[in-house]
Amino acid sequence: MRFTVAIDGPAAAGKGTISRAVATHFRFAHLDTGLLYRAVGAKVTEGADPVAAAEGLDLADLARGDLRSAEAGQAASRVAALPEVRAALVAFQRSFARREGGAVLDGRDIGTVICPEAEVKLFVTASDEERARRRWLELAAKGGTQSEAEILADLRERDRRDREREAAPLRPAPDALLLDTTELTIDAAVNKAIEAIELRQAQGRE
Repeated sequence: MRFTVAIDGPAAAGKGTISRAVATHFRFAHLDTGLLYRAVGAKVTEGADPVAAAEGLDLADLARGDLRSAEAGQAASRVAALPEVRAALVAFQRSFARREGGAVLDGRDIGTVICPEAEVKLFVTASDEERARRRWLELAAKGGTQSEAEILADLRERDRRDREREAAPLRPAPDALLLDTTELTIDAAVNKAIEAIELRQAQGRE
């Protein structure tokens, strides 16, 4: 059985949490595609060529302990704007998406570029201020020293760069379900996503 769930949205909107929960619920494989770009960005900050880093990426690179840092996020956004880097990672993502048993992929261009034929597409968003608060809490728990205001500025700059890039800009697919998590608990947001997927599965069986 091949069934693809594409979940897109800006940083700290909740798409990663929702994606992992959905994958667990349906026993689908999960790929956080942002880690691909974070891993490439991390290699570039160490002096690697962006395209060579993307072409040579393997699963071990996704296990690095520094990929969730704010610096890795900014580096990921910069390399993601390079068409050559995106092209090098497309085949890996598409192969994962159509694996037997179902797959959930979360990122910024899954429903629009990587898997435009995905059975379910969700676009997860939240207010800038709420996203900054969530990221600040997450980083502070790990010993981070950035202020909430600094994180808000970083998020807005990253959003601007992601929306304005020529290669696969951040935007919802025309047929994506918009899921605003600003006022939702984690459980409520996950339940809405599960309901949408179950509805699509039921329609597919008719």
